[in-house]
Amino acid sequence: MATRRKCFYGNLRPQLYALIESETVDPVRNPYAPGAGQRPPELAGRDRELRQFEVVLERVARGRPERSMIITGLRGVGKTVLLNTFRSMAIQRLWGTGKIEARPEQSIRRSVAAALHTAIRELAPRHRAPDRIEKFLGVLKAFAQAEPPQAGRAAKAPAHRWQPGINVPAARGRADSGDLEIDLTELFVDAASVATDLGVGIGLFVDEMQDVPPDDVSALCAACHELSQTGGPLIVVGAGLPHLPAVLSASKSYSERLFRYARIDRLDRDAADHALLAPAEREEVTFTPEALDALYEAADGYPYFVQAYAKVVWDLAPTSPITEHDIKVAAPEAESELAVGFFGSRYERATPAERDYMRAMAVLGDEPVATASVADELGRKPSSLSPARDGLIKKGLIFSAERGTVAFTVPHFGRFLREQPA
Repeated sequence: MATRRKCFYGNLRPQLYALIESETVDPVRNPYAPGAGQRPPELAGRDRELRQFEVVLERVARGRPERSMIITGLRGVGKTVLLNTFRSMAIQRLWGTGKIEARPEQSIRRSVAAALHTAIRELAPRHRAPDRIEKFLGVLKAFAQAEPPQAGRAAKAPAHRWQPGINVPAARGRADSGDLEIDLTELFVDAASVATDLGVGIGLFVDEMQDVPPDDVSALCAACHELSQTGGPLIVVGAGLPHLPAVLSASKSYSERLFRYARIDRLDRDAADHALLAPAEREEVTFTPEALDALYEAADGYPYFVQAYAKVVWDLAPTSPITEHDIKVAAPEAESELAVGFFGSRYERATPAERDYMRAMAVLGDEPVATASVADELGRKPSSLSPARDGLIKKGLIFSAERGTVAFTVPHFGRFLREQPA
């Protein structure tokens, strides 16, 4: 059969012979994964941050004082992916972990309680003193149910009070004052004490940290400050937009020394190529050098864009190696998907006044722009545009890069707006 096949191929033109012998690119085996917080098949270009967090874990394990950690960057650079990877690293070291996603104008009290409940449940089976676990759970339940003092005096208790799934009575006199700064500090200290018994740590992972309400940010910083002084093995690992350090600094002046900051951005060329090639080669598919050039130019090194373009290219390419022509054929479809799912969904959340504000920003360029320049572009007074600007900031579409300036939270959003009809 092999001889007959070879003879049959020998009668074909060389170009057709090469096409038959080349690898078919199977869409079912597509390894690329563009998604919100979805881990890519190859976490490329983040070795420095992974090493930094490994040091944090090791120092805490040895009882050394260590700062909590903050990851910042634009949307689509992989902050949530890195945050989840950090959590996995902590779990591998048998830490207790919990994660929350902050929401604007929503207190973190209950979400922190739920996250620490998860963390303690991970530690409980290895703890030799069940009464210690029960005592902490009583404090945790009291913390979760505590109401702010002014609300407790002025209003009736809620008809349906939130009840965490903790089958112990709520403790009294610990983490239940209603003052979040006092309560959170006491809760963190007690949680760290439980972890100390086991010689491990606890990690609280906070996504979208810039959305934590100002008073809660202050309380979180105060609790971390107390832990840094006592050496308690509990760390907060936050991820947020580029202005998160300014949010923390405005809350507590010492926050600059309280956290270890890591700013992540687009991938360099080597890292972007590795993110493309490593998963493809595991499926016995590769890219030509010209295709890699075209993909890097299209994605501009942003991790989400790298995955988005690569996924569409893979689905449409007929054979391996994937060529520059395949990139050109797939690019319009990839850009169309980004226009709807990545850019368009965010644009639709804005009011007409907010859209006008963003269009004016886009006209002025892709770098941070002065709010006064936006007002000039719209022919308005800066004060009259404050509601639109503040609305966009609350929706996470723009951020205040420096005092008096604004920038898009989404890479290439200005280009997307400039391509839309007026």
